[in-house]
Amino acid sequence: MTIREAVRTSSGQGLILVGILLIASALRAPITGVAPMLGMIRETTGISAAEAGVLTTLPLLAFAAISPFAAHLARRYGIEKSLFGAMLVVATGIALRSTGSISALFLGTATLGAGIAVANVLLPSLLKRDFPTRIATLTGAYAITSGLAQALASAAAIPIARLPGSDWHLSLASTLVFPAAALIAWLPQLRSQSAPTEQNATSTAERTPVWRSLLAWQVTGFLGLTSLVFYIVVGWLPAILAQAGYSAATSGSLHGLSQLATAIAGLVIGAVVRRMKDQRALAIGMSLITCLSLLGLWQFPVLAALWVLLFGFGAGAAFILGLSFVSLRASHSGQAAALSGMAQCLGYSLAAAGPPLAGLAHDATGNWNVALGLCALATLLMAVLGGLAGRARTL
Repeated sequence: MTIREAVRTSSGQGLILVGILLIASALRAPITGVAPMLGMIRETTGISAAEAGVLTTLPLLAFAAISPFAAHLARRYGIEKSLFGAMLVVATGIALRSTGSISALFLGTATLGAGIAVANVLLPSLLKRDFPTRIATLTGAYAITSGLAQALASAAAIPIARLPGSDWHLSLASTLVFPAAALIAWLPQLRSQSAPTEQNATSTAERTPVWRSLLAWQVTGFLGLTSLVFYIVVGWLPAILAQAGYSAATSGSLHGLSQLATAIAGLVIGAVVRRMKDQRALAIGMSLITCLSLLGLWQFPVLAALWVLLFGFGAGAAFILGLSFVSLRASHSGQAAALSGMAQCLGYSLAAAGPPLAGLAHDATGNWNVALGLCALATLLMAVLGGLAGRARTL
């Protein structure tokens, strides 16, 4: 146990862990909670499927644009203040997109994506710094929390929007509860903020080799493809199910079920990773489970409940592994922040193209077969990169 971890254990470790989990709850729910309402939003605003795809892609574009700067924010202001600021930005974005106009909907979505981007990058660095012996366990724990929040947001989206006097604006606004709770829980950490370490203050020149590392590119590719497949399916799953004959309410519930399955993955994967010298077999296995679920949705949608569970578990586990690789393959917290910025910048740049292209493919063909087939192919490449990134090596 490090000196810092001992300090956290003796004074307020519980508070920082609660804060981490509540921040994690705000990392996906504001994004995935939109998907069940895309049909309702399109009906009331008149936007096309491709434009709706852009709406689900805006946070990913923000991830790609902002991620490279997150490590700089942490070096200048400290991780604690940077995370607090990130949650303020997320809350502002949610409030803005819920005001009513189409322009505010898109601008607010991009804004909350910017805040989530900073938190996405800095949480692995925080775990590497303060809890180096518990990375896999805590990554799994915050993935569980994120999955539960996603499931709640997805399952509640349609019922909230259908309340008397309500619509999709109120449903979007309801996700404000997640960053608000995180801000309250994180306040004590602003008083205990530590000065940036020498490793955190690593110069740009010293960070450059991360971009030259083959292992770093393998981690980036695995996380990027995982994000690509995840956000295509999460963004369009209700529409895919609706076209297969499911009602809007059932589609929303099944969407929530898939998010709940990501939480189940968090319960399992953290404990498994902690006991493994390398994670090659696990990364390959989860990629293939995800592939099977996509083929099932494509060919046998009557068993949608089974396929969404498998997808949530497989893709959720792969995402947890990708986040764990960022910390496990790095030698120190500064390197973890640099690798996290690289992986999320490039990975989310790739993922951002997915939802609008899937929407265009649907508009061109009238079905989701092309999107599901290409996602299945992507999971096979995920398996290859996961087998390489999962080796017990560091940068």
